Amino acid sequence: MPLPFLTADRTFEQGADDQPLPADDHERWRRPYRPGPWRVSAAAVLLMLSSYVLFAALVIAMTGTPSGAFTVLGIALVVLAGALRMLRMGVWVSAHGLRRVGFFLTRTTPWQKAAAVRTVQQPVRWLGLPRTVQGQALVLVHKGRTPGATGPLLTTHDADFLARPQAFDRAADGLEAWAAEYSRG
Repeated sequence: MPLPFLTADRTFEQGADDQPLPADDHERWRRPYRPGPWRVSAAAVLLMLSSYVLFAALVIAMTGTPSGAFTVLGIALVVLAGALRMLRMGVWVSAHGLRRVGFFLTRTTPWQKAAAVRTVQQPVRWLGLPRTVQGQALVLVHKGRTPGATGPLLTTHDADFLARPQAFDRAADGLEAWAAEYSRG
């Protein structure tokens, strides 16, 4: 008796091989690289902190005043939302354009307004801090604007690519390919 849920060739039997994979859907927004270890570690620490604060809210609710418990619960929810937003940060692409998701602000640039995406050598911020080091940055060149006027999309020293130059190169190549495919119209 065959177990179709355990076989890899089940999709071929059903004729679903002509269906695009979910990753092949160019209409959906997706990040063309994985979040880096610095970003994931910081989010994990914040998630752990929020679990402790949620436990503190429970203890306060059982022994203290409800208003104090709701205050601490609100703090825990803010920390939790911050951790999830930190994981969401980065550059996302689709057939509609390029989206830069920051902690407080999200900007979307349609491909029609983008002239190119290219890698340049320049001083970059180390982990988003004011300290700058020499590195590579991926910049978006808008039609009719100076290159990098909105800041770099990715750098070799941000939370996703620090000490991972091959990952930066792959992500930069992927974003440049998206721009080359969709910005020419």
